[in-house]
Amino acid sequence: MKYEFYPSGVCSMKMVFDIENNIVKSLEIIGGCPGNTVGVSKLVQGKSVDEIIQMLKGIPCGTKETSCPDQIAIALEEYKNNNQNN
Repeated sequence: MKYEFYPSGVCSMKMVFDIENNIVKSLEIIGGCPGNTVGVSKLVQGKSVDEIIQMLKGIPCGTKETSCPDQIAIALEEYKNNNQNN
């Protein structure tokens, strides 16, 4: 299932997840720091939604209260809330 999320408070503009059976098959992050966003995208592949949330939630970026990794966790929490019965 494709899931799109529009982050706030960070440089990235859009995140496109491919999630199957609660596992992130792929993640494309549009905008942001290319090396970091590509690296994080590769690191979450094959991991469960819950594992990723636990790993990334609350990570700040410099003086910002959020970051691209934190926004990934927020996106996946939103995904879970919207797809509880799936």
